Formats: sequence, C-alpha cells, structure tokens
Amino acid sequence: MSRVLILRPEPAAGRTAAKAATLGLDARVHPLFAPQPVEWTPPEPADFDALLLTSAHGVRLAGPGLATYYGLPTYAVGAFTAQALRDAGFADVVAGFGDGSAIAARIAADGHRRLLHLGGTTVAPMAADGIDVTRIAVYSMVGLPPDPALIADAAPGSVVLVHSPRAGERLAAQIDLEARASLHIVAISPAALAACGAGWASGQAPARPVDDDMLALAARLCE
Repeated sequence: MSRVLILRPEPAAGRTAAKAATLGLDARVHPLFAPQPVEWTPPEPADFDALLLTSAHGVRLAGPGLATYYGLPTYAVGAFTAQALRDAGFADVVAGFGDGSAIAARIAADGHRRLLHLGGTTVAPMAADGIDVTRIAVYSMVGLPPDPALIADAAPGSVVLVHSPRAGERLAAQIDLEARASLHIVAISPAALAACGAGWASGQAPARPVDDDMLALAARLCE
C-alpha cells in the first residue's frame, strides 16, 4: 500500500485521510499547524452586503460574534466551510468550489459591493474587483514543534500533500535535501508548490485547488 503524508491541521486532516483510505492509500497525518481563536470585535452588520468565510476553522473559532451576521447573504469557499456555516445556523449559504478569487467573482456578480471576510491572520491572495472587502482575523495557525514521526514516516516513494504555502515552508525546513530526492509533492496551488523548495522527486499542483483533485494526483503517483 502506497503512503501519503498529510500535513494540514485537524479536523480537515482526518477528512483527507479518510478519503485517501478509500483510494487504497496508507494515510499518515502529521499536522504542522493548529488553529487557535483570535479575539475580535464584530463590526456592525449594516455596514456590509455579504459575509464570506474561506475556511471552516473561521466558523468553528469565530465564537458567538459570528451569529451577528445571520441576516447577511453568506458565501463560503468549499463544501465543508459551507456545511459548517449551515450547522452554525446560517440558513442560506452559497458554496464556491474554487479559490477566494472565484467566490469573490460570484459575490460581485450577485451585486454585492461591501463584503465582510472572516478568516485567518494569513490569507491567500484574493482578487476582488469591484468589491470593498473588510478582512478580520478570527483565528490564527500556530506552528507545532517538529515531529520526528514525520521523518520516520517519510518512506521513499511517499507522496506529501501540502495544503498551503506556509506548510510548504515548514516542510522544507524539516526535510533535508537527501530525503527529498525520494519524496513526491502534491500541493494545493503553484504558490504552495514553490514554497516547498527544490530537490523533490517530483512536484505538481492540480488545476483546481481542491482536496479531491490533490488526492487524484497522489493516487496516480502511487500506482
């Protein structure tokens, strides 16, 4: 059974591992970060036309202030973020299946011009032409100490899934050049792939920045 190393934080890492198992892959979870809530003050909902969350972490960690925006048209990047919003009490959620720029284009097409984006302290670049975006951090990703088990599990031929540029940077700091030569990288985006540095057996990113497409690439590498 071929091995896949998953570096994303929980609980998303567990979902990816479960999908990998259905593809016959030996999934090993080694999160490099853990999400932590950030204190924030909810602005007035009347100042906005719509609400956007780009991660389920934001939904889980925003706290009671999130309910302030039940009345706003609500958008999410990804099905899991959308479902987390519904579970939190948002009745009408539009889910986008690309990146932040794709959902921003949908928001603009729907006629909204004042957008509240609740996310992390670091966010991926998002093109938002025609929209006035107010970004507020409700969580941060805290780096975890290096895990010796990650090195032990990185057997030759393993595929490493990298879900963010920050994860790529942390991975590059923990895996030396000699070990990289026998490991394959599947990254969620070209930026995340570039952050991993050089020297890997191979590196690629799917056309769409989604987990299922990353796993499809990993499965092909493991054939």
